[in-house]
Amino acid sequence: MALFVEIVGWTGALLVLGAYVGVSTGRLSGTSLAFQLMNAIGAGFFVLNTWWHGAIPSMALNIIWSAIGFVALWRSRKERQVPTP
Repeated sequence: MALFVEIVGWTGALLVLGAYVGVSTGRLSGTSLAFQLMNAIGAGFFVLNTWWHGAIPSMALNIIWSAIGFVALWRSRKERQVPTP
């Protein structure tokens, strides 16, 4: 189980870092689906890892970070839906 939690944590780190690099280099927009998914999932993975290690302040931060990403995704999805007559 410990190895799984570490793999999830490192995957989360790579996703969040990749999102940051993508925006910083202009390859991703801060409002893009890819950016929001990478942040939301990456932070979600960090939640598991930080909980496992007992890092409660980091866990709380990543719960909020992930929630922001998922709310942005939900709003984006709502905006993309075309109302039917």
